[in-house]
Amino acid sequence: MSRIRLNQEYRNKIANRMKIHIEQEDTQEKEKFFQERENFKAHQDKTWELAKVCVERQYPKEDVSMAHYLQDKYPNVNTIAKDSCFHFGYMGKPEEKDEEDKYITKHFDFRLNGDYDGVDGQDDIDNYRPESRDFGYAYFRDELKGKEGCNPDITIEMEGKDRNPHEQKYKDANDKYLGSNCGKNNLTSYSAQWDKQYELDLIGREYCRDRQIAVSREEFKTFEMWQQKKGQLIMAHYKWIKSVLDQMKEIKMGLKGYKYLDEAIELCTELGLNVQEDEVIRTNSTGLVIYNPKNLAERIKGMKNKNFSREDKIKARLLYEKAQSGVVN
Repeated sequence: MSRIRLNQEYRNKIANRMKIHIEQEDTQEKEKFFQERENFKAHQDKTWELAKVCVERQYPKEDVSMAHYLQDKYPNVNTIAKDSCFHFGYMGKPEEKDEEDKYITKHFDFRLNGDYDGVDGQDDIDNYRPESRDFGYAYFRDELKGKEGCNPDITIEMEGKDRNPHEQKYKDANDKYLGSNCGKNNLTSYSAQWDKQYELDLIGREYCRDRQIAVSREEFKTFEMWQQKKGQLIMAHYKWIKSVLDQMKEIKMGLKGYKYLDEAIELCTELGLNVQEDEVIRTNSTGLVIYNPKNLAERIKGMKNKNFSREDKIKARLLYEKAQSGVVN
């Protein structure tokens, strides 16, 4: 039997299979990401309780209620604003003998698309900086991964490359699905559900930088620790996907140098993925076996009853990946 030549279509199919396989592997990078994501929400909720204590210490509930009363009574009074981000600060001690005491302040944002480095981005409120998207992409990666047209890893995949329509298309789709592209006061879906958990009525103008809130040094360090945890989740996502992309880069280079399909099949076998030649030939361009009745039936069933909880969606995604692994093993 003559050997089958390895064309670009077959290379793409095998590469897609390999990426699914690599993402399913239990690695230190993947486990770190899962742990950071699993633990983050409880950490944020605990830190938010401290934020409420600090805010209500400066804006007592009685004063806020009175401000509400006046605002409701007089149409020209507009003094209450909901906020989820705050400028907390404390008077720091001088590090050198000749230095003066200085006020140390930082911006802490509890929204889904809030910044995580303490930089106040409210001047660009309707066009969130790319960095602010990364947390939502990491935390809701499973949901985005299971949504056609979305790609939670797009920022990582485009690292070091010039901005282009391909990148923007996926970012727009991600933001639309998460509901974070509708402006500050018109959030939907995951963004609305997230942000509404972290809102307080404050007295003053709309912009949080106009309301400096004094906290203790210990409280400030607690807020910084929470902010660091947010950054650690983003970096765990980055390191895991970067490791997948690095492996895929080597795989694609190898596939490009192969002349025959059996050479690519051998590479898959060496990497722990059992692929048969006939399966590669009869799959569609994504490398998924669509002619298998069971797989096709599952795909059709997946189009129904889409009102799942987050846990159901994660479970469904894991089952889907397991099924795809079964196709190639």
